[in-house]
Amino acid sequence: MPYPAIRIDTGNDPQMAIIWLHGLGADGHDFEPIVPQFQHPDLPLRFVFPHAPIQPVTINGGMAMRSWYDIKGLDIGARADEAGIRESEKTIHDLIAEQVDQGIPPENIILAGFSQGAAMTLHTGSRYPHKLAGMVALSGYVPMPEKLPVEKHPANQDTPVFMAHGTLDPVVPYALGAASAKIMQANGYPVEWHTYPIQHGVAPEEIAAVRDFVFRQAASKP
Repeated sequence: MPYPAIRIDTGNDPQMAIIWLHGLGADGHDFEPIVPQFQHPDLPLRFVFPHAPIQPVTINGGMAMRSWYDIKGLDIGARADEAGIRESEKTIHDLIAEQVDQGIPPENIILAGFSQGAAMTLHTGSRYPHKLAGMVALSGYVPMPEKLPVEKHPANQDTPVFMAHGTLDPVVPYALGAASAKIMQANGYPVEWHTYPIQHGVAPEEIAAVRDFVFRQAASKP
């Protein structure tokens, strides 16, 4: 059985896929409304919006909700749930493999995510052993930053990274997002950094910038 996800093609025979990971407590439907904005007559895309597993989340009193990994305290950048992160990393590998089996190679796949999904994007994309088309991390951060220098894989060292954050974010502090962009840059990744005067969410111009980023990566393909 394929992993539970919403799968939408913007046209016939897509040659590029975007695997988009939602944030804590949401599900794959969260970013489904953005799909019409990515219509392009010459670039049919496949969007895959997976649903994270339902599991207890410590910061929310142990309440069960969709989560890619547990968050144990208010300082969300600390005390990472390493086991949960690595389990979700395997899930993302399986989602990539599903697209490869359907004829879309890794170099035509973009990993994207919001908040917790952005953290998983940066973690998985930096370690994935085959070249990807890009990484998009919105309102997120680098989990386990101390392990990145030794665990990153050279396959994606030059992969373009789009990172964006709201300057008024009370959930994932702007300072954490900005520091994470610097961590990625310090580890040699080509980061495109964007800021928006919003809280923990996405702005219309932010989605437009992501669309432009996706189309640019597609245009760079032979």
